[in-house]
Amino acid sequence: MTAPAIAIVVVYSAGPRSVFELPLNVPAGCTARDARDMAAPAWGMQTETLRLLHLGVWGKPVAAEHLLKEGDRIELYRPLTVDPKVARRERFVRQGSKGAGLFAARREGGKAGY
Repeated sequence: MTAPAIAIVVVYSAGPRSVFELPLNVPAGCTARDARDMAAPAWGMQTETLRLLHLGVWGKPVAAEHLLKEGDRIELYRPLTVDPKVARRERFVRQGSKGAGLFAARREGGKAGY
């Protein structure tokens, strides 16, 4: 007798503004690693390439041995190319203090900070 199948979705973003989403029916007892390996051929990727990525379920990092449940969304995270704090500082330097922040757009004649 075969194990009942559960429906999951595997999601991967190769770059900004591109998301690949693959619905899969996998056997009960499937791990996040198994789901990742099943998705690789569907995207035309090598399994070894996807093994370098971190895994998560619904935005929470998980181990590769994490057992999946019905309706789980497995996410493959690529490494960050720049530290978000550094990127924010650099953006602020480019924009300057007048054009950035909560109070950048003021009404005519209004006081600073209001």
